[in-house]
Amino acid sequence: MNPGAPAHPLLKLLELAQRARAAASDNELAFLAVNDTRVLTPYRQAALWFGTAGVHTLSGVVSVEANAPYAQWIDQLCRTLAAQRETGGALAVEPAQLPRDVGAAWSEWLPAFATWVPLRSLHRHAAGQAGGAAQRAGLLLAGDAPSSPEQLAVLDEWMDIWQHAWRATHRRSAWSSMGGLPARLHGWWQGGARGQRWRRGVGAGLLLLAAACVPVRLTVLAPGELVPANPTTVRAPLDGVIADFAVRPNQVVAAGAALFSFDQAPIDSRLTVAREALGTAEAEYRQAAQMVLNDPRAKTQLATLLGKIEEKKAQSGFLEGQAQRSRVLAPQAGIVLFDDPSEWIGRPVQTGERIMQVASPTDVEIEAWVPIGDAIPLADKAPLNLYLAASPLSPVSGTLRYMSHRATARPDGSYAYRVRATLDSPLDQRIGLKGTAKLSGERVPLIYWMLRRPLASIRQFLAM
Repeated sequence: MNPGAPAHPLLKLLELAQRARAAASDNELAFLAVNDTRVLTPYRQAALWFGTAGVHTLSGVVSVEANAPYAQWIDQLCRTLAAQRETGGALAVEPAQLPRDVGAAWSEWLPAFATWVPLRSLHRHAAGQAGGAAQRAGLLLAGDAPSSPEQLAVLDEWMDIWQHAWRATHRRSAWSSMGGLPARLHGWWQGGARGQRWRRGVGAGLLLLAAACVPVRLTVLAPGELVPANPTTVRAPLDGVIADFAVRPNQVVAAGAALFSFDQAPIDSRLTVAREALGTAEAEYRQAAQMVLNDPRAKTQLATLLGKIEEKKAQSGFLEGQAQRSRVLAPQAGIVLFDDPSEWIGRPVQTGERIMQVASPTDVEIEAWVPIGDAIPLADKAPLNLYLAASPLSPVSGTLRYMSHRATARPDGSYAYRVRATLDSPLDQRIGLKGTAKLSGERVPLIYWMLRRPLASIRQFLAM
């Protein structure tokens, strides 16, 4: 064989067949069909078309823009050729053979001559359509010269080989009856232009319906705070005016340490008067006892004077106890929790009025206030997270201890339910830090989670 002579078409066909068998994907096979078929017959443009998906691949183009005018006209041309040539092999195409609305734009998009090679034995699964019957498909080649009968015969053989390789890449696994489901759904989605909008609308609606039914945990947000779990409340032991404090807010104290004291002046004055009255009563008793020696009638006054002495002793003892209680001591060790001392100094207080609390620094829990509109059913030991404003990226986890049955008035005038939760692990954050508590309830559909508040507002409006 002469080395300078062109290769025989059959040798070129064998080479293409070997490359088709070695192709690893659909895209590689499609590229081979539209770009490398020119070794068998010369052409300038090529298009691989499937009846379900339209133009699949174009020569010299990385991806096909389905909405481009060229792709839409090629799709219309291929549909016309597929309808005219349902059986038989490759054939030469001329503009005169086409309907007027299709052939009129031939000179704008294609060269003078074209060849249509129908693909007769493709499986619908290969082009992404449900079902098992054959479907319309074909290869369009356009050039400056018509293909000879010998070239048409070689093209028929080449397309039979190519179709065999295409089917091999789409062979479903025998063990899975669902293997073609994604492809069938894709074919249904990419169907004809007439029902494409309807199918996509239905698909979008089904997708939204499925998303609306996804179960999510019902949650609410509420203002929360770290509070002492079992604090000891220090109250005013008597009526009086606070004179000074021996501690600062958040100071750590030991049991028995001085906390604050009352103004001693009125207490000492009353105690002095009581002691003087006791001394006077005792002097009167001694004088009456001496008079009994000279006047027996004075004996009747001794019982009265003795009772007066006991009365004055009781008053003096009570005032001495008040003097001792006026200096308040810490009932236990812990942190002292109260407001600014300057707001208390010089302020009159009544017996039993709360002044401060003494709490253990490690005995901490979460307190939250759930508004009435956000009250949801919470199970026993429901999870709760507190996102502190000081450290929002490190939530404090806890377990619900109780939720009050009655709403309590808040300082801002609103009503809310008090929630207390125990911490899941020890915490190094100080008492008093505030943040946002997230309470988790039962699982509900996503649509209910989204519409719960609007539905409650509508229900209140309709009930008016």
